[in-house]
Amino acid sequence: MRRILITNDDGIESDGIRRLAEAAAEFGSVWVVAPDGQRSAASHSITLRHTIDVHPYAFPVEGVTAFSCTGTPGDCVRVGSISIMPKKPDVVMSGINFGYNVATDIQYSATTGAAFEGEFQGYLSIAFSEGANGCHETTDRYLKEIMAELIDRPYVAGLIYNVNFPQCRLQDCKGILYDRLVSRKAFYTDDYRTVEELSDGGRRLMVNGVFSPEQEEDTDYGAVLDHYVSVGTVRNIS
Repeated sequence: MRRILITNDDGIESDGIRRLAEAAAEFGSVWVVAPDGQRSAASHSITLRHTIDVHPYAFPVEGVTAFSCTGTPGDCVRVGSISIMPKKPDVVMSGINFGYNVATDIQYSATTGAAFEGEFQGYLSIAFSEGANGCHETTDRYLKEIMAELIDRPYVAGLIYNVNFPQCRLQDCKGILYDRLVSRKAFYTDDYRTVEELSDGGRRLMVNGVFSPEQEEDTDYGAVLDHYVSVGTVRNIS
């Protein structure tokens, strides 16, 4: 039986990780090791100079063994595969993230960061994300189909699979596009706004991201904007 390790960056209580574990349970034995809270934009960071606490967690999917973790999603993959699971996983899955992980946002994403940690450890790794409007129809329709397509693919050093489901009603989804390239466009155009002037002359700043849709053919970003499910690979440049 396949051994599947699942994590995410939205926290172990998120709806996305529950739905991912439910689908994955049909393909093997599922272990969940996930952050105890929100860890978005943590990228591929790991904890080196602080302890990591891991606690058994009553996960709401029957048959799933789960632990919450005080570390990053990358820590969760390391701790889960090295110290918690009795045997190494056959596949690591990360998600389902609340919000796309496409284009240049991938470099900041802890969803893809966790998948890259799985790849680094030598496991086939898949990241799953969806639009952030709360509509799950398209994700729930295609999730198991894509999982079945990818789960037995051979491990390739330096490569993860990145899956993004469009935030549209199922009736508006045009299907699945495989082999999507990573767009070089920015998903958000960022600047920083001052939220407080500090007494020492400094400023307290807050990022202000503006959604900047820009269609680009054959890419992950272009696919989701055009209401397709995007499936592609991302290569680790390190």
